Amino acid sequence: MAKAQICLCFIIFLFLWSEGNFMKVAKADRSGDWCVAKPSTANERLQENINFACSKIDCQIILEGGACYLPDNLISRASVAMNLYYQAQGRHFWNCNFEGSGLIGITDPSYEGCIYQFRK
Repeated sequence: MAKAQICLCFIIFLFLWSEGNFMKVAKADRSGDWCVAKPSTANERLQENINFACSKIDCQIILEGGACYLPDNLISRASVAMNLYYQAQGRHFWNCNFEGSGLIGITDPSYEGCIYQFRK
């Protein structure tokens, strides 16, 4: 399983690098940390994370029509909700645990019109 994840990361890296987007991401003016869902997390756990985070913070951004609704999948929406909660709680590592299903990353996961919130 770990080999598959490493391979997938390498493929994504090659794609970004070959498209010239790697430099755009690397030069982003946003440095910090963000909370995202682990790719191996079960859909049930992702939904529980969304339910928990959105019971504590405003999740309008992941609802239909919101800037982060698309792509229409649980891992994307869970990552946005988990990050909103993590940022609102003060960016402590324990606020990104989500029963072991959260990861803290240092690369801004924002894409297209979906800007992942970041508080310094």
